[in-house]
Amino acid sequence: MKFWKMQGCGNDFIVIDGRFDSRSDNSYSEDALRLCNRKFSIGADGFIIVKNSISSDIKMVYYNADGSRGEMCGNGIRCFSKYVVENRIIQKSIFTVETLGGQKEIQLQIEIDGTVSSVSVDMGQGFFEPELIPVHNIFQNKKRFMDETLTVLDKEFKVSSMLMGVPHTVIFVDEEISIEELEMYGKEIEKHQTFPKRTNVNFVRVIDKNNIFVQTWERGCGYTYGCGTGMTASAIIANYFGEVSRNVNVSSFGGSVNIKITTEGTVMTGSAERVFEGRIY
Repeated sequence: MKFWKMQGCGNDFIVIDGRFDSRSDNSYSEDALRLCNRKFSIGADGFIIVKNSISSDIKMVYYNADGSRGEMCGNGIRCFSKYVVENRIIQKSIFTVETLGGQKEIQLQIEIDGTVSSVSVDMGQGFFEPELIPVHNIFQNKKRFMDETLTVLDKEFKVSSMLMGVPHTVIFVDEEISIEELEMYGKEIEKHQTFPKRTNVNFVRVIDKNNIFVQTWERGCGYTYGCGTGMTASAIIANYFGEVSRNVNVSSFGGSVNIKITTEGTVMTGSAERVFEGRIY
């Protein structure tokens, strides 16, 4: 089985073509656990399988490194899009991708030599309704789960959450937090009883009206250098509170993307890179 190892904003993935392997979308959990192990295998934050789609041009099946299914992955879908075009599975620059988080429209910048230099993804508007995120039913009489107080270990956090394909929680900070703090609090917030399906956790520092910096603890994966859906959710929530404009450059330790927020939806634009390719035996 051939694979590409890819990365977007330091978020890395193993991508394979599973269109002809006769396996169901839900049968790759053990493969994800085995192949994403950084000590004994290729190593990655996630495992992506290309499948045929009835409703869209192509389907992205996504697994987290812990073997759980993921509804969507922002950095992952940019890598997926580069993979399907450069392998000539899709032969156009605008197409649709089926995901568990809904259909996504992709627009690519393709160079003369056929390589993909940037990927724009229509991420949609996301959902603020507490029952859709979801959060515990004690909060479901509210229109939004915004600026709520959460006590975790020895600290109180002001948290705001939304569904951006997957659940995301944003915490504004005045300065970058240490990796130790990110792991300690991110792990606890991810599995906090407030979030019955767990949540991704984003610590966001606002630099100015057009720039923010995001550190993410990813559900089912842990600390990552970048998270596309998290960067998008962070920009949307920062805009909701009036902290940033509708055109935001979002950076992380692994790279940056541009987020444009419109009345129709939110578009994320960034690069994707093939790191190496090989064969799984």
